[in-house]
Amino acid sequence: MATPRRAPRFGGSAAHQRLLMANMAASLFAAEGITTTEAKAKALRPIAEKLITKAKKAQEEGPMRIHRIRQIQGYLGDKEMTNKLVNEIAPAYMARNGGYTRILKLGTRQGDAAPMARIELVR
Repeated sequence: MATPRRAPRFGGSAAHQRLLMANMAASLFAAEGITTTEAKAKALRPIAEKLITKAKKAQEEGPMRIHRIRQIQGYLGDKEMTNKLVNEIAPAYMARNGGYTRILKLGTRQGDAAPMARIELVR
């Protein structure tokens, strides 16, 4: 594996990390909260926040609406989660300027003592 340039890759390539983060973001939007390791939760937070901001901007009518929805769809790769994000989650945050997620530290995992955390959407 090549030396990462920007951040740790969680044991895989950059493409694998992008897919990992996309799947975790889709799971976060589906369940509105997931339990994972602290490092993955901290890496997921800015991605989820940017996706919610893009979904908020997709609420505006105009030529950029479809473009923004397609950008979200292109990242997540899941039409159902894109639809939920744009039509259910984003409208709930229209009055909020950032800070859409919260990370709660849970202690260590039984098997390998990895620090665990719960990342959830703030309502």
